[in-house]
Amino acid sequence: MKLFNKIKCTVALSAVALLNGFAFAGDGVEQSFYPYKDGFPTADKIVPGLVINKDNADIAKDVLDPEMLKQVKAGWVEITVGKSTDFILNQAYIDASKNNVGKVTLPKEKGNLEGGYLAGRPFPEEPDLNDPRAGEKLAWNFQFGYNWGDGAAIDPFYWRYRNMNTDKVERELKFDFHFLNWAHRVNDEPLPEITPNPSELFRSIYVHVQEPYDVKNTQLLIHRYQNDLKRDNAWLYLGFQRRVRRLATGQVTDSFLGSDIMIEDFEGYNGRISDMNWKYLGTKSMLLPFYNHNEQALTDEFKEKDGYKFVDFHGKGSCYPNVTYQLRKVYVLESSPIDSNHPISKRRHFVDAQTFTLPRTIIYDRAGKYWKSWIIGQAHPDHHLAINKGSGVSVDDSFGMMDVQAMHCTTGQFKGIVDPNLNKPKMFKVQYMRTSGK
Repeated sequence: MKLFNKIKCTVALSAVALLNGFAFAGDGVEQSFYPYKDGFPTADKIVPGLVINKDNADIAKDVLDPEMLKQVKAGWVEITVGKSTDFILNQAYIDASKNNVGKVTLPKEKGNLEGGYLAGRPFPEEPDLNDPRAGEKLAWNFQFGYNWGDGAAIDPFYWRYRNMNTDKVERELKFDFHFLNWAHRVNDEPLPEITPNPSELFRSIYVHVQEPYDVKNTQLLIHRYQNDLKRDNAWLYLGFQRRVRRLATGQVTDSFLGSDIMIEDFEGYNGRISDMNWKYLGTKSMLLPFYNHNEQALTDEFKEKDGYKFVDFHGKGSCYPNVTYQLRKVYVLESSPIDSNHPISKRRHFVDAQTFTLPRTIIYDRAGKYWKSWIIGQAHPDHHLAINKGSGVSVDDSFGMMDVQAMHCTTGQFKGIVDPNLNKPKMFKVQYMRTSGK
């Protein structure tokens, strides 16, 4: 009888521990995806409607990164504070993240996640400054984030190359971009992986130039593998040559089509986790370019049949998206290349803690000097195109990449469309580049 009672007690305690574990796991996911359930961040004098400029910039010293603060003080740009809003991600992605808690682990050395990762945010727990690999966990959360969902398109996508001193537009390119997750899918059939997938791809990006004539039909295709230790493959189709060539590894850090952007810069960081050292530097409240697209001062310059209007630009050289900024919970994350021949020494990413997008990144050259300023505007899907409503995707909506050493910038104006029908698997194959380039 004593033995029976002891066993019963042990089972009961185990059940309590298990339930407590589930409660803890649930708390971690809740905090990760709903950081504002108890209210949004606040900062002294930082209120919606405030315009931060060179005359009052010091009131924002705690909520802007140092380089952005310097640019405001120099009169390069003014920042208008908007009302903070919740960017709730897709529910299926949140549910998949719950299944990861306590299961997914980092390998002993840089490489692939262990523990049977399937989908969702791998590490929804709050990062710990005492954890030497906290930065790596944040990087994986970004890599397997819900940016563009399981697949989306930007069409059209306007890039402009600008002189920051003269405000002159030197060149304009018109693209369509397409994104497809082959694996770790949560929302669009088939789930959790598109088959057949013999190369075991994780994600592909396909880029097509529509205008101008001299680069029309130039195409870029990127394959990222589920095995993070396997180097990405990339191919470029040059319309005037009518042939596909594989890009060498180093070319992803070259200027892409004469812009201020590397292929590795796409979406804030477009590379393997194993290519970088990652360091978590802390959590803070910051102003980031999050907004409701339909409430911004949009430009009438481009004429879309559906009446869609694009974000406008302002500030020095018209290099800054003219959008409102919100106070957000932010993880400060630093990445530094393992390859000593890399053209940069480090990036400092300001990671939005709710969406795990990279709306703000500072880039330093090989000598450690401030080189580039990267801003990617994030639009709420429920205040954008009707098709995006309810998608749970934080929509990349505008960008400004400033080379502050050369005083030059590249800007981007997006029409982001979360529609799986625009991203058929056949588009992400080399043969498609040949057939569509004819």
